[in-house]
Amino acid sequence: MNKSIYVFLLSILFLTACSGANTETQHQNSIEVSEKAEDMYKTKLKDIDGNTIGTATLTEGKSGVTIHLKAKNLPSGVHGFHIHEKGECKGAGFESAGGHFNPYNKEHGLDNPKGPHAGDLPNIEVDQNGKVDVKVVAPLVTLEEGKENSLFDEDGSALMIHEKADDNKTNPAGDAGSRIACGVIQK
Repeated sequence: MNKSIYVFLLSILFLTACSGANTETQHQNSIEVSEKAEDMYKTKLKDIDGNTIGTATLTEGKSGVTIHLKAKNLPSGVHGFHIHEKGECKGAGFESAGGHFNPYNKEHGLDNPKGPHAGDLPNIEVDQNGKVDVKVVAPLVTLEEGKENSLFDEDGSALMIHEKADDNKTNPAGDAGSRIACGVIQK
């Protein structure tokens, strides 16, 4: 075989291989960006007077949904923090949000042997200036639509901050007291 034909064929083979690898890399990058956008949701939290007091960013991960809560103008101290069953934050005390998100029909409490609700979360601590910036993981929920434990079911769900700490064992809500802030989770 002529040496120049051999070099020509090798050049074409090399360029074809590089072109395919570049296309595959571009495709993988676009998938990663798309998945990240679909796996994240942001909501505003409002107090009982309707004032926006913060945001929560929910991100799907291997361990469940990570909730990054940033809020201000809250009473200092430890507060119950839960996911409630309906994506509505209306009425006195946000009663429209229903009870805790509980697709598996468990009892309340992270320390309850018959629990927890999928919406039971660790308590949060608000500093003396009324601010909180915390990340918690909800291992029993997902942002994937169509799953039994999806926060995006037909009526959505809500994040709720309570006036007192959750005792993590008492039904139905851990004696956490009144609901003082709420954020809708809904497509």
